Amino acid sequence: MRAATPGSSGRSGSSAWRPDGEHEVRGHVFRDDGGGSSDEEAAAPAPVAPPRVTWRKLTFLPVALIVLLLVTWLWFEQADLDALTRNALSNGQVSKALWQHIELTVISTFFVLIIAIPLGILLTRRMFRKATPVAMAFANMGQATPAIGLLALLVIWLGIGRRAALIGIIAYAILPVLSNTIAGLRANDPTLLEAARGIGMSPMGVLTRVELPLAVPLILAGVRTALVLNVGTATLATFGGGGGLGVLITTGITSQRMPVLIVGSVLTVALALLVDWLASLAELLLRPRGLEAGA
Repeated sequence: MRAATPGSSGRSGSSAWRPDGEHEVRGHVFRDDGGGSSDEEAAAPAPVAPPRVTWRKLTFLPVALIVLLLVTWLWFEQADLDALTRNALSNGQVSKALWQHIELTVISTFFVLIIAIPLGILLTRRMFRKATPVAMAFANMGQATPAIGLLALLVIWLGIGRRAALIGIIAYAILPVLSNTIAGLRANDPTLLEAARGIGMSPMGVLTRVELPLAVPLILAGVRTALVLNVGTATLATFGGGGGLGVLITTGITSQRMPVLIVGSVLTVALALLVDWLASLAELLLRPRGLEAGA
C-alpha cells in the first residue's frame, strides 16, 4: 500500500491511501487490471482432459451380456430336453461351433484389413485415382449380392469347405473399410499436407505421420462395421461347410428343436455385441489425442 504524503492532502478527490495498482492522473483514478495476476495465472492448474473410457462404457455391456447368458443357461438347465436335443448340444458341439465362428470372424477380418486399407491408400494417390470408381464398383457388387447367393456361387466354383466361406465373408465386408479409408484420407485438410511437405517431409512421412493419423477415426469406424458384418455373415458359412454357430441355428430350425435354436441364436447375438463393444473401445483408445474435442 502507498501512504499519502503531506503535500498531497490538498488535492481534490485524493485519499490517505490507495490500493496497489491504483494511481491518479489529473484527478482521475485508474487501476492496472493486470497488476499482481501473473503469479495467479502461472499457478492455475492446467485443464485435465476427461478420460476416454468411462466406467459405464467398461461395465454396462459386459454385465448385460453376462445376465443374458446366465438367463439362457438357467432356462436351459430346467428345460425338458429330448435325445435329439441332447445329442446336438453334447460332446462339446456348442464350444466347437463357437470357436469355429470366432475363427471365421478373426481370419476374415484380418484379410479384410490387409486388403482394404492398403488398397484405399493406393486409390487416393494421384497415379491411381482414376481406378477408384472401378474398385468401388467391385466392392459394391460384393456387398450388394445376397450373402447366401454369393456363398452358393463360391461353393460351386471352389467346392464345399472353409475357403469358400472365408472368401464370401471377405467379399461381403470389404466395402465399409475400403470406402471409409478413402473418405478419411480425402477429408484431410490440403493446407496441412502442404505444410508437411513444406518442412521437408517425404511422401511416406506425410502419409504415415499426417494423413493416416487424421484418417484414423473414419478407418476405425469402417473396421467396426466390418467386424459386426463378419459375425453375422459367418452364420451362413454352415451352408458351405464352414461350420460356426450357424450349424446350431440350422439344426434347431430343421429339427424343430427350440433349445438348440435358442443356444445358437443367443451366442451369435452375444458374440456380435461383444465384438462391437471391443471395437468401440479400440476406436476410443486409438483415436489420436489431437483430434479430440477441446484438446
